[in-house]
Amino acid sequence: MQYPSFARKEEAVYEKNSPDFFLDITSDVCPLTFVKTKLKVERMAPGQTLEVRLNAGEPLENVPRSLTELGHSILSLKPENPNEPTGIHRLWVQKG
Repeated sequence: MQYPSFARKEEAVYEKNSPDFFLDITSDVCPLTFVKTKLKVERMAPGQTLEVRLNAGEPLENVPRSLTELGHSILSLKPENPNEPTGIHRLWVQKG
């Protein structure tokens, strides 16, 4: 799987052990995946972190890109199971 430049697979591990918030959007489809994520981030304070559990495909392509375009930072983006890069991923984002 080719990761976008703003969400490199080889990123350094984020120092925090747990996010401030968690959101599972694996049962949703686009555009609801981004809408739910955006609404959650809007309710956060600047600097707080959110871990998003999302599927590969459109959510993996669109959610990190859209969050970056809104000024938020992608801290980590990794497959939940490294042996299944086309499966579920874990995205950590920090509100800008």
